[in-house]
Amino acid sequence: MESSTISNKAHSKASKLLRISVISWFVVVVIGQFIFALYIMGLYGVSGLAGDFERWNTASPHGYVVNDVWGNIFFGIHMAMAAIITIGGPLQLMKKIRARFPRFHRFNGRVYISGAFLISLAGLCLAWVRGMVGGLTGALFISANAVFILGCAFFTIKYALARKLDVHRRWAIRLFLAMSGVWFFRVFLMLWLALWQGPVGLDIDSFEGPALNMLYTFSYICPVLFAGLYFNAKKTKLPIRKIAVSVFLFFLTMCIAVGSAVATMGMWIPGLKA
Repeated sequence: MESSTISNKAHSKASKLLRISVISWFVVVVIGQFIFALYIMGLYGVSGLAGDFERWNTASPHGYVVNDVWGNIFFGIHMAMAAIITIGGPLQLMKKIRARFPRFHRFNGRVYISGAFLISLAGLCLAWVRGMVGGLTGALFISANAVFILGCAFFTIKYALARKLDVHRRWAIRLFLAMSGVWFFRVFLMLWLALWQGPVGLDIDSFEGPALNMLYTFSYICPVLFAGLYFNAKKTKLPIRKIAVSVFLFFLTMCIAVGSAVATMGMWIPGLKA
């Protein structure tokens, strides 16, 4: 009886630690993505409305191409949807908003899912028709991210319509992680450059190298896989597994916080002033 009580207390404390680690991770990600959304709207939105499309190329070398009308339209749609979903995505995962504002949750969900399909298709078009920084390797990883997004969006819709809400929410979390891939890449890239004080393992001009391949994998592929670790840790009865995942999430949160700060000060704020 006593050992059972101790086991229950250990499980309860481990569950609480896991919950705190997830909340900490989520708060840091939401703040960083909100800053990124402001950057997108400030750089691409304001300059686009002003007709200064060439300013898009200050951060995206292939953002605006003279006489490529459809390519420029796809890029504009891609960036507009990126800003919308970056703000709308976190709102879908907030339990209190789902409970208090169900109509908004459903409306925002439709916008988010539509954005997932549009941004993925536009991203594929830009990667393979116009080309992108990073060459073939970059295009392949972007394409993999787009496939993940489309797959997660499909299953998110499927289980929502089937009213299997627990499964629907797990796929919604995977979708959020897949949709955050580009943001994760920017954050981890700036963290990498800050740690090494320079472009170690990558070539700035061609934007290729083993370090970038690692960052692509960690940003576009791993987050969706990491979701499975969290789901398993959440339902397991073994406190040690909950603690292990919690420690990993705290470490990841610290890395994201530092990377977001470096990206804000070194890339996003200077980009708005350019």
